[in-house]
Amino acid sequence: MEWDFRNLARSTDDAVLAGICSGLGAHTPVPTWLWRAAMVVLAFAGGTGLVAYVALWVFMPSPQPAGR
Repeated sequence: MEWDFRNLARSTDDAVLAGICSGLGAHTPVPTWLWRAAMVVLAFAGGTGLVAYVALWVFMPSPQPAGR
């Protein structure tokens, strides 16, 4: 799998809070659990992970319903 950001969107399949990390995991070769771990580590390392998560929550599109 390669990095495919053209169709990047939040995911509802494996969402815990907003589906950011599961959306990133679905469109990159990096597994979802590793995205989550990185966000938590960065959140405790100066708050960067929290800022990045909120920014992605605002700017990452919602998932499109099936059939569209």
